[in-house]
Amino acid sequence: MAAPAISLANPPSGLEEAYNTLLTPPALKFISDIASHFDQRVEQLLNERILKKAHLDETRGLPDFSPETSHIRAGSWKVDPVPRRLRNRHLDLGDVSPANTTHFSLALQSCAQGIQTDFDDGHCPTWQTQLGGMFNIYKAVHGTLYNKMPSIEMLPVLMLRPRAWNMVEHNMLVNGKEVPGPIFDFGLLMFHTAKILHAKESGPFFYLSKLEGYKEARLWNDIFVFAEQKLGLRVGTIKATVLIENVFAAFEMHEILYELCTHSAGLNCGIWDYSASFINKLGNRPEFVLPDRSKYVNMQRHFLKSYMALTIKTCHGRGCHATGGMSATLLPQKQGLEYDRLMDAACKAKLVEILAGADGFMVYDVRLLKPMQQLFEMYAPSANQYHVLRPDVKVTRDDLLMMPSGGVTLAGLKHNIAVAVLFIESWLKGQGHFFYKGAIEDSATAEISRSQVWQWIRHRARLEDNNQLITFSLVKTLCLQFLDRQLQDNHNYGTTEQRKRLLMAAEIFRQLVTKSVFPEFITTYLSLANSFRVSPWHASKL
Repeated sequence: MAAPAISLANPPSGLEEAYNTLLTPPALKFISDIASHFDQRVEQLLNERILKKAHLDETRGLPDFSPETSHIRAGSWKVDPVPRRLRNRHLDLGDVSPANTTHFSLALQSCAQGIQTDFDDGHCPTWQTQLGGMFNIYKAVHGTLYNKMPSIEMLPVLMLRPRAWNMVEHNMLVNGKEVPGPIFDFGLLMFHTAKILHAKESGPFFYLSKLEGYKEARLWNDIFVFAEQKLGLRVGTIKATVLIENVFAAFEMHEILYELCTHSAGLNCGIWDYSASFINKLGNRPEFVLPDRSKYVNMQRHFLKSYMALTIKTCHGRGCHATGGMSATLLPQKQGLEYDRLMDAACKAKLVEILAGADGFMVYDVRLLKPMQQLFEMYAPSANQYHVLRPDVKVTRDDLLMMPSGGVTLAGLKHNIAVAVLFIESWLKGQGHFFYKGAIEDSATAEISRSQVWQWIRHRARLEDNNQLITFSLVKTLCLQFLDRQLQDNHNYGTTEQRKRLLMAAEIFRQLVTKSVFPEFITTYLSLANSFRVSPWHASKL
């Protein structure tokens, strides 16, 4: 078989060293071998997603536990044990884009158990940020990221999160096709860091985003085996935590663990990508209109509480970790009443997860690490809670699909508009997350925000404040009011270019919420948009 034909973009200005260090001929061959070997299966995966959704739309069917895999759910199998450094997963720092050198360096010097080293929700994949982020990981693993850096085995574990299957790498083509984003990220990370991480008992460990079912887990498992064999690593060296971010995947947790049996580091559940998936997959139906997330959607609502309880029961029954989502709270700079209030609220919310049996979760603010670790010391001091088997949990299809009651508030509508517009603006700058009203916002919160606005317009929801119909005209008016307020801020929008960028973001948002066919992922929509790909603001914001 002929060697794959590789085409690669030129290095971004200022990143020539990263480009030449990372994109060597052997590294490119490794990525291209994975891409060409699994090309047809990736295409099949993406097509099957489309067909499954179309079938449900046509038949008005609902996701359910499959009778075809009941033998897996009923079996007594266990996943392989995790290595020593993964036994305690109490606290990961979440949304840590390695392209942000300062943030990444501070995370490495923290007391966290792990770092979600992120090329997905909290990261914006420009050519600059991909190479800059990869090079920072390379330097961290080789001990050269900052002065007097300890060896990698002395630092928090790197939980590497490649992009999800909906993303592509525009800057590398194999046999005339853009390489899938996750294959580019995984391949480059594995090639340059896997052997060192393994030798120091520190990896390679991954988070896998946005899987929709066990067949996608099987694909990842086969990619893992392929990569391990190519690099001369023992099969099972790679460990991966699957994020259950899709309603379809919630019905296939046992099967996902089964497919990744030798490579599994458990499952993770979070709130916003998972909630947004209901609109993505079932949002055309009025019975699946999701109420105002700011007021009526939290992890104590029945459909989310059931989802987390099922995750804990499933994982502990199979001998692996069940971890929760990220606390997005960002504490004020100075201590005081507001600082204490936010700290208390964040700790109370996460204590509920600990008491339910969760083995760990993520926080964004490094100042939350010690208070959260104290919660584990008080209420769950062992390395994990595998012994919490949750025999009380008996989750049905109806439990997982029960939409919470509630309406839409004007404040909630305004908040969703703001988060979506500011996220798009952040992406146009080459940044994957931003701070807004005391919290970190990333693609997960932007996803649920724009999805809800789209759904409320589509289903003619009404504001509970005054019974006003939510129309595109209302959304457009509120968006213009938001822009007017933002543009009065001379610090962030004092130049013509800054104002132009914000206005472009608002226009993209208006496109998204009026599409006749729901765009599945905001990140896919943006990464394929010419306004993002040729954005003049990327390089200046690294």
